[in-house]
Amino acid sequence: MRIGMITDAYKPYISGVTNYIALNKKQLESLGHEVFVFTFGDTDFQDDEANIIRSRGLPLMETGYYINFSYSRPARRLLYTMDVVHVHHPFQGGQLALRYCRPRGIPIVFTNHSRYDLYAQIYVPLLGDLIGETMLQSYLPRFCRACDLVIAPSAGMRQIMREFGVDSPIEVIPNGVDLSLFYRPNQPRSRAEFGLSDKDVVVIYVGRLGPEKNLPFLLRAFAGLAETFENAHLLLVGDGSERENLEDRAARSGIAERVHFTGLVPYEQLPSYLALGDIFATASISEVHPLSVIEAMAAGLPVVGITSPGVGDTIVDGVTGYLASHDLAAFTARLARLVAEANLRRQMGKAAQKEARRYDIQQTCQTVLGHYRRLAAASRRPKSSLRARLTRLIDRWSG
Repeated sequence: MRIGMITDAYKPYISGVTNYIALNKKQLESLGHEVFVFTFGDTDFQDDEANIIRSRGLPLMETGYYINFSYSRPARRLLYTMDVVHVHHPFQGGQLALRYCRPRGIPIVFTNHSRYDLYAQIYVPLLGDLIGETMLQSYLPRFCRACDLVIAPSAGMRQIMREFGVDSPIEVIPNGVDLSLFYRPNQPRSRAEFGLSDKDVVVIYVGRLGPEKNLPFLLRAFAGLAETFENAHLLLVGDGSERENLEDRAARSGIAERVHFTGLVPYEQLPSYLALGDIFATASISEVHPLSVIEAMAAGLPVVGITSPGVGDTIVDGVTGYLASHDLAAFTARLARLVAEANLRRQMGKAAQKEARRYDIQQTCQTVLGHYRRLAAASRRPKSSLRARLTRLIDRWSG
């Protein structure tokens, strides 16, 4: 099959969506399929993988996103040859898929990866209420009806989509992870690199250091933890716009020597950082399907998170880690228990590793591929409508 992934941002921009596309592209290609990523960005960027199709766009400040209302002519001509396209952002990319693929009978799959309502409140606060409620309730149901398949990565995300008025059928298919990278014994990073000893308990977070991740909350919780446990340390793996603010907060709280920033880490090195940790913690409430949590579970770490869609669907409270309300004392208490009890950490870590198997990319990719094949087979029925004939004629003449 020829499969098109439509995304508003791709490498070198790093995000959960970027990782999802890259992992699924690699898995599908290993099964003999051709996968093309259609996106915007710097057309001079040198990719380390084949079939990344970039059209030029206007940079959206320093977000890593680019704006354009059309693909280049070569990109369009290639897009028309796809058996199916998979949309990963509903607005810019979604509209382009509807414009270019719907008239040509190319099936459109959409996965809702993000809490767009929460992201709008964080990044565009003056428009947050408008974008978060009115626009989504108006736009998202209509867009989903125009797609051939709608996917939610978790049951919690499906419920949120229903609350925004989406009435189309929604398949719940978890975003897969290449668990083999995390299951196999990984040599941990040297603790000495961060001034740590074997007696220290390391709480680790992996992800973008952005305002949507609620990291000041995590830092406040750790500050309370550090007052009681002298051997507790926090390792923040990743980078982003909040780093300077977090470093300043750590210094003002008197815990700068206990909070360690790694900066951006290549994905292939991530298992060695997780192998260094004892507990994984996230305070984010904006996750749809937290790949970083699943990766940590696969690495054998118990997880502490806040009850919310995505995180709440992934952690089994009291078994693979703990879920807390969005309350500082409650969150800190659950972290403290895991710091204090090594046997409990090991017990929950084993359970987390077992639970992570349900997210193996080999399984989730086969599920999505089955839908691709079904939709592609249905689309091959002869199309003799006037619109279909005119579209084919335009394609031949547009060059």
